[in-house]
Amino acid sequence: MSDFAVDHSALMDKVYRQQRHIYDLTRAWYLLGRDRMIAGLDARPGLHVLEVGCGTGRNLAAAARRFPLARLFGMDISSEMLISARNAARRADLVNEIRLAQGDATTFDPRKAFGLSGFDRIFMSYTLSMIPDWQGAIAQAMKNLGPKGELHIVDFGQQGRLPRWFRVLLFKWLDLFHVSPRADMKSVLEDFAARHNATLEFTPLYRGYAWSAVLRLS
Repeated sequence: MSDFAVDHSALMDKVYRQQRHIYDLTRAWYLLGRDRMIAGLDARPGLHVLEVGCGTGRNLAAAARRFPLARLFGMDISSEMLISARNAARRADLVNEIRLAQGDATTFDPRKAFGLSGFDRIFMSYTLSMIPDWQGAIAQAMKNLGPKGELHIVDFGQQGRLPRWFRVLLFKWLDLFHVSPRADMKSVLEDFAARHNATLEFTPLYRGYAWSAVLRLS
């Protein structure tokens, strides 16, 4: 990893060293749309599926239950979070079904990490709002997709149809955890779709609280 990535890894480890123990309990009520995104993966038997920023492994375990014959992989820049992800896989008896690796989302090499050339599905759940070079992370994910691959994203929206006070309070609170909702996500994804000859499905959820997006390579 680059020096910047090493610094970001250390920051994430600091943020989550203690939080990882209660992360899933405290996030369940506001990381909305995750299970909707997982259901939309349609990971048929044998497909290779990667979660970028897998965190505690909660989403990978859910994907394994829904798509038991898919091949699941996860990566995260935080070694602390990967401890929780490995523990989650062990508790769910999914150690052989889920492979994990540490890495930087903007430079992640699937061949070095897993001996693979790419993935059929890649998904990012509330990850882009925590990655400083979030557009670089999207670019690398697109690079790591195989033919007709799909990139699935769910993340914070701009709270467009919610009260202004709610947006102000939420964004101040998120800033405490180094989370920055990306106001221009739709236009950035439209640009990626055009550059990669891909289709984009972009859906505001819960009155703009969250955004869901799918980029599909043709």
